[in-house]
Amino acid sequence: MDTVDRRILEELQEDARLSYNELSRRVNLSAPAVADRVRRLQDSGVITGYHAHVDPAAAGLPVTALVRMECFGPRCLLRDAPALEMTEILQLHRVTGDACCVLLVAVASMAHFEEVIDRLAEHGRPSSTMVLSSTYAWRPVRPPSAQW
Repeated sequence: MDTVDRRILEELQEDARLSYNELSRRVNLSAPAVADRVRRLQDSGVITGYHAHVDPAAAGLPVTALVRMECFGPRCLLRDAPALEMTEILQLHRVTGDACCVLLVAVASMAHFEEVIDRLAEHGRPSSTMVLSSTYAWRPVRPPSAQW
């Protein structure tokens, strides 16, 4: 990945709806060259998709929490495909330490959150931390330069 690829990633993370013509203007390459580079970034798995950033609170899910799960064995949350499909789970990270995984959960109310915790408790011991505010709800990825 060179400087031009990093610049393309920066621009696409700022606005994934840019046309190849506009993107080519911003990175000083021809549109076909930019299209080829974007395809290579997709094929190599650097670009994994294009999507809108949605504010959960504005979409009717004002209660957000981080939930640590202590679970293992056959009841582990990570082994239960239907549980992993819970729409309230926005992110799920397998982690090291005394927890199995950490989830980012967004729900409509505290009563709804209680229901989610009860469902998660079937898999182990949940421990939650309510999110009061987020300084960085999302940040663009900045690949290291070649000097790293």
